[in-house]
Amino acid sequence: MAPRVQPRPDQVAELTRGVRLPLPAIADVHVGILAEGLSAAYEDLCVRQPVAMASGDEPEVTALMEARLNSLIDENILWGQLVLCVARGKESISFDGSHLEKRPDLLIYLSDRSRRFPLVVEAKILDVGNGKTVASYCNKGVLRFVVGDYAWGNREAFMLGYVRDGSSIDTTLKPRLAKAMASNPPGYLVRELPVHAGPFGLDLAYTRHGREFLYPSQAPPNSPRPISIWHLWLSL
Repeated sequence: MAPRVQPRPDQVAELTRGVRLPLPAIADVHVGILAEGLSAAYEDLCVRQPVAMASGDEPEVTALMEARLNSLIDENILWGQLVLCVARGKESISFDGSHLEKRPDLLIYLSDRSRRFPLVVEAKILDVGNGKTVASYCNKGVLRFVVGDYAWGNREAFMLGYVRDGSSIDTTLKPRLAKAMASNPPGYLVRELPVHAGPFGLDLAYTRHGREFLYPSQAPPNSPRPISIWHLWLSL
């Protein structure tokens, strides 16, 4: 019989010792630098590794992204000042410790932030002809941030869309979230539909989502507050 899932307050208390959550928001200018770095890494890989980027599965593409993003630390001054390292698939715990082996696709450790709560990046292929739909992007990506599986100590996170079918945030993600927002209660607890921001030329927008869980190891007010999810959709 599978073990019963239950909160582990000792795990949460140790991880959060001496830290008041959620952490302060990352400055918009730094979010822009991060988005540009992610985009630059992807574009470089599309030139150097075209077959893998065009047809590889999600772990294959993300493994290449991890390697390239870590290389950028030595090559790009702004990226190197902001980022300590990037890790792929490192085990993390959920907000109440019920799950000890959550594995976000990428964790970006920033130079001026707590190492215990790196910036979380989740990635999904978008290729509707091969069953990689925006529904999966939301149900297996966006929702994980809303329920406290990922980035529960942070006020923001990134989602990467590896686009292979011509989708864009406006034509594909926005209608999905608008429909969810119209339900009662709103699906994915959407509070704000995609707002384009950041460096010109990128398909980059943020959405805002409520979070209803509470931090078990903090005295009130112990709400995580809404999270901003930055969506960066990258095409070949």
